[in-house]
Formats: sequence, structure tokens, C-alpha cells
Amino acid sequence: LLAPIPGPRPGDLIEIFRIGYEHWAIYVEDDCVVHLAAPSEEFEAGSITSVFSNRAVVKYSRLEDVLHGCSWKVNNKLDGTYLPLPVDQILQRTKEMVNKIVQYSLIEGNCEHFVNGLRYGVPRSQQVGRLLLGRWLLAEAYALISVDLMRIKPLLP
Repeated sequence: LLAPIPGPRPGDLIEIFRIGYEHWAIYVEDDCVVHLAAPSEEFEAGSITSVFSNRAVVKYSRLEDVLHGCSWKVNNKLDGTYLPLPVDQILQRTKEMVNKIVQYSLIEGNCEHFVNGLRYGVPRSQQVGRLLLGRWLLAEAYALISVDLMRIKPLLP
């Protein structure tokens, strides 16, 4: 017999797969999570609209309501890099943030920074790292192509 797949546990990070990016939440209890949302309520933090906002509100929501039909998984991917805080401390810190308005920045303070800060005490976003690395690689490729093009000698004298 196959063992049932365990559900999320309090303090687990929930990665939600949206088109073009991942939204992050932290599991609290009873199928509920805490996550960043744009103050307008109509848009989630991380959506194209909230990219232009520098504020987000910390929301306590049912996981199902945050998913918007998207797939998700438990992803405590930084457990091998950072020691998670004790679960009771994670939950206390998380619940203290509910309904607070916080600074939001796609690069320095997004939903992934937020949940990693609560779980590990370290606000980190690998999503931003991939974005910046992608831009750097693109710039490097452009520079190399430009240098190669300058080296091409005309065929005619």
C-alpha cells in the first residue's frame, strides 16, 4: 500500500505556480496560509499590477482562495542552507504580521523574501536571483556577440 502524501505542516512554505512567476505563502493551520497581497484586494502581490505598487498587505487566507486554480507544493528549499526557526516562533511571527501593510519591492521585498524571513529569519528570493542572473547572462551574451561582430573583417578590400 502507498502511504498517503502528507499535507503541509505549520511553518511550511507553499510555492504557488502562477504564469511567469511563483507566488509564496506560509502555511499556518486548517488549510490557511499567510501571504502578501496588494492593498487593493483585487490583485495579488506579485501580479503585474502589484509590481508597480510599493506596498502590500499581509493576509490570512484559505489556501484554496490564494491558489486561483494554480498548482502548488510544499517547498522548504532553503532548509539545507538555513536552519528553520522553531515552529512556534515561525507561527507567532507570522500571525503578528497579519493585516499589516509592509513595503513591497519586486527585487528587495517580494512574497518569497517575506516567507523566507518568517521561516528562517533571512529574507531571500531565489526567484529574483534567477531574474538578475538571466539579465546578466543576456548582457554578457550581447557583449560577446558585439565583440565578435567587431572582429569580422569585410570580404572586400
